[in-house]
Amino acid sequence: MSNRSHRSAPRHTHPDDVPVQTALAALADPVRLQLVRELATAADWEHACGTFDVPVGKAALSHHFSVLRAAGLIEQRDLGPKRVNRLRRPEFDHRFPGLLDLVLRERPQNGEDTR
Repeated sequence: MSNRSHRSAPRHTHPDDVPVQTALAALADPVRLQLVRELATAADWEHACGTFDVPVGKAALSHHFSVLRAAGLIEQRDLGPKRVNRLRRPEFDHRFPGLLDLVLRERPQNGEDTR
């Protein structure tokens, strides 16, 4: 029996290689921001892709994970049949000091817009 996965391993971008515009664009989307918020409160490698509480389908969720990887925000790995995630907070904070603290702190209250 083969140990090879039916899917290719995800490609990751290191935060040092990410322009600030890419990081800001990734964090500007409400679904991606929710994914980052959930990862920020979880232990590394605790959240499998299908366990996030977001209102999108599997294909859209896959796209959002891809954007977050390209922005250097998350790292993913396969653990058996699951793909698990971790927020690359130390690396991202080194590249963009204070940015995650700012976006994770700001939360709309009662549906209000924070703009």
